[in-house]
Amino acid sequence: MSAVKLLPYYTYKDYCNWEGRWELIEGIPHAMSPAPNMKHQWIVANVIYELKSALKKSKCKHCKVYDFINLKIEEDTILQPDCSVVCKPSKPDFLDFPPALVVEILSNTTALKDRITKFSVYEKFGIKYYLIIDPEKELIEIYLLEKSKYILQKFSPEKLFTFILSRDCNIGIIIKNIWE
Repeated sequence: MSAVKLLPYYTYKDYCNWEGRWELIEGIPHAMSPAPNMKHQWIVANVIYELKSALKKSKCKHCKVYDFINLKIEEDTILQPDCSVVCKPSKPDFLDFPPALVVEILSNTTALKDRITKFSVYEKFGIKYYLIIDPEKELIEIYLLEKSKYILQKFSPEKLFTFILSRDCNIGIIIKNIWE
């Protein structure tokens, strides 16, 4: 006779009491590294700068750029994207609706989770744009949600790529600037 394995199951209420950085996926906690490496942080800073600059140019006053927000997908699933663009008012502690755009920067420890698990969660949650950045290959994948499925977008890194964040907010970014 084999033993039954019981996995712990946690919710947002439990998550709020934890110290350090965690994500919660379907009730299972996932520890996050205390501080991403310097290249990761440099890329996040560049992404935030490019997004904020584009928002300023476009005069989209209702959209804001954040890093490491608590994105509450369900009571048992809370993620912390590397960067998000939010175009609606939100609660102070967490976001419980899809942001317009999320960014994940791959690392050896997160690549599988970012490409498979988070890809699926973000797609089902209805996040319009999902950017996956590979710092080692210096590649950026832009996925656009169309008919509830992410479609990889073709673009030239040297040319302006337009993100339609909301009905009245479009921003343009030259993707190669993220590496400069």
